[in-house]
Amino acid sequence: ILFDLLSLTAPRRVNPRTLCQSLCGALKAPVIAAHRATMSDPEGGGESSLYTPPPEVRGMISLDREAFSRTVTVPALRVQKEVLGKLVKSLKKVALHLPGVKRVLEDDDKHRLLLLDPTRVSSPSSFGETETQALEKLGVPLELHSHELRLTYGNLKADEVLRAVLPEGQDVTSGFSRVGHVAHLNLREHQLPYKNLIGQVIMDKNSGVTCVVNKTNTIDSTFRTFQMEVLAGDGNMVVKVRENGLPYEFDFSRVYWNPRLSTEHERVVGLLQPGDTVMDVFAGVGPFAIPAAKRGCNVLANDLNPESHRWLSHNCRLNKVEHRLRVFNMDGRAFIRGPLREALPALMKGTAGIHIVMNLPALALEFLDAFQGLLGQEPDQNQSVSILPEVHCYGFSKEGDPSRDIVERASRSLGISLDGHCSIHMVRNVAPNKEMMCISFSLSKDVLFSNVIEDTPEEPAPKRQKCEEPE
Repeated sequence: ILFDLLSLTAPRRVNPRTLCQSLCGALKAPVIAAHRATMSDPEGGGESSLYTPPPEVRGMISLDREAFSRTVTVPALRVQKEVLGKLVKSLKKVALHLPGVKRVLEDDDKHRLLLLDPTRVSSPSSFGETETQALEKLGVPLELHSHELRLTYGNLKADEVLRAVLPEGQDVTSGFSRVGHVAHLNLREHQLPYKNLIGQVIMDKNSGVTCVVNKTNTIDSTFRTFQMEVLAGDGNMVVKVRENGLPYEFDFSRVYWNPRLSTEHERVVGLLQPGDTVMDVFAGVGPFAIPAAKRGCNVLANDLNPESHRWLSHNCRLNKVEHRLRVFNMDGRAFIRGPLREALPALMKGTAGIHIVMNLPALALEFLDAFQGLLGQEPDQNQSVSILPEVHCYGFSKEGDPSRDIVERASRSLGISLDGHCSIHMVRNVAPNKEMMCISFSLSKDVLFSNVIEDTPEEPAPKRQKCEEPE
């Protein structure tokens, strides 16, 4: 969002990407500090010192939940049962807020104990004017009682546990990508000795997570998969997810799925109209193809990975769109020069939109040369073309001006200049100085019609991919 705004408002001499990164860098430290304070103190009153982890848990490799147990003393008010509800509302800022801890305890038949946050209330004078008036109005004595409270591992958040265990001064993260019941981590080197403990903590503290994995290499294969290590849980990788209201099922260890792209999938599908034709060159398990078919489009979806092809077919049946979606298991270039090429001439004589989606950001721009001369000789006037295909092609850029970089690379692959004849959308920041971009443009007659391509091309070997996209 910052990048898009700055692109419109920054002075011409200022690179909006550089300015965006500077702003994000300036904001990063205070935002993280505020987040940590909120995690420890949800009411915003400063970091809580109620729980201090036992020193013996520092450096723990194998999780011992009992080692985190401690007894602390907290202040409490003795309150008549009949006024308890009103008083709790009036004292919500100073009442105790801890996961799994009841703030109201039984005392006797007529009274209850309301536990208070010791970081906010240490004496009767700690109450504010409004709180003091509420106590007086409800007839609750302004007398503090001490209550011993047993805090355990179950009362701690994931980041609190990890902060207590990992060596002081090192980065602590409890963040992860979640795909169905699988939590996917990207641990740093200093965290690896504690990887199994981290996995168990993530599973304990996140309802519905039954398997935690860590990526052990970059995406570096023909099929866009990566090696992963199971840190905790049952190791079941067949997941069920919902994206933009539609269900998908697949083996997360054998196909590519990025939960961070749901907004981009929705954006592109929003460009389509019922009756349009969509040709998805690198379809994966169907996050573009299936919602397009649901929208009433006719879809040709292809993926080289046999597992992606299998789960794409499965998800077609799951979403009841088999009648609108044809599935192929081919190299992308062979798909362009085969099924796509065969379908285009008839479609280009019609009036419905034609969209070609190429979401393989590490390599898709290199596949654009497959469109040069794809349809051979230009048809005569009796076979005039009424509509041209619209391409949505994705790419990574590490350049200072990623938009210009993508346009120049796409132009080189197509053999014509796209400058002024395309639109660029920034999808997301993948890593420092690395953006994922989408370029959209119409395939011109100058590209499609020539004698560059043979009528019966040989199918080249699939290109090896190295996406290097960190999660």
